[in-house]
Amino acid sequence: MKNPFLVSGYISKEYFCDREEESKKLIKLVTNGNNVVLVSPRRMGKTGLIEHCFRHQDISKEYYTFFVDIYATSNLSEFVYKLGKEIFEQLKPRGKSFVDSFFATISSLRAGFRLDEHSGAPIFDIGIGEIKSPEITLEEIFKYLNTADKPCIIAIDEFQQIAKYPEKNIEAILRTHIQKTKKSNFIFSGSQRHILHEMFFSASKPFYQSAVLLPLDVIDKSEYLKFASKLFKKGKKNVDNVFIEKAYDIFEGHTFYVQSVLNQLFSELDEGETCTDKIFEKAVMNRVYSFETLFSEILNLLSDRQKECLYAIAKEGEATNITSGNFVKKHVLYSPASVQTAVRQLLDKEILTKTQKSYSVYDRFFAIWLRAYFGTVEILDLQG
Repeated sequence: MKNPFLVSGYISKEYFCDREEESKKLIKLVTNGNNVVLVSPRRMGKTGLIEHCFRHQDISKEYYTFFVDIYATSNLSEFVYKLGKEIFEQLKPRGKSFVDSFFATISSLRAGFRLDEHSGAPIFDIGIGEIKSPEITLEEIFKYLNTADKPCIIAIDEFQQIAKYPEKNIEAILRTHIQKTKKSNFIFSGSQRHILHEMFFSASKPFYQSAVLLPLDVIDKSEYLKFASKLFKKGKKNVDNVFIEKAYDIFEGHTFYVQSVLNQLFSELDEGETCTDKIFEKAVMNRVYSFETLFSEILNLLSDRQKECLYAIAKEGEATNITSGNFVKKHVLYSPASVQTAVRQLLDKEILTKTQKSYSVYDRFFAIWLRAYFGTVEILDLQG
């Protein structure tokens, strides 16, 4: 590995930090016939954990595994397309007989099956718009899962998206299929805790008590320090633990942001070079500003009232009593009512996030970038 601090995907356990207890729990649950709801903020490492568990011999030897990210889907046809394509892509390396079996069962997708004219490899060549009857195709997919020669584990990432689909009774339809599936277990992972809790733990919902909840928290600091220090030493980069700990503390152990900053730091240092405060700060800000185009585009899509509230909350870091007279006056906002409306809209866009006590900017890098608008960002005060 040129840079061992991965910011996406999974390579091997060598580049995967800790999660031993979570891995044991997840493997034990799914291999004992349970469906699991895996919940954490986005980019906390859910995908890496699932892929890590899928590589474990208890799963890799005994099960077919499928990982489907539905975050970008907006309706049932797109969901069915993603699920069907993932199953096809996982079966393709196993040979033509597996592919033929797949399309024999899922006949509504057969028009999208062809062989590459150069390599002869099977290709899934169907557009989302060509899925005319997604409910029929979905039924066929579950029929295939029931007839597979090995049990299956299907991980559906950002599962809360189905609650936003325009079609009626999607949850009930999926729940019915899953109940009838005898050879498959499911991992429903997601980042919007309140929606997932409503889906799985509200007595009025179809998925009520159909899965075991497994929350995913931050990686233990001491474990992460050992992990990161080892990778820097292997790369012959001299980074004192104080800088690794600083990165961990700034982002409160949030996996993606810590890994991303250390990825940048690793690239900033030459072999044998020693990290300094200046180099560390440069690494943080270089990584933040690498997203500047995206952040600028987000701002351009917001109204003036939304921008004002976003700036105010970014300045605070963790903002409380946002509709109080003191908060409105301090940040020269229009009115408490306008703040309430703007914040609700920013929450809907997932630009802000809310805990029981406070509001904050969802993307930690975006928060730092916004604060840089108001002057120099002190590296020791990046949390606000």
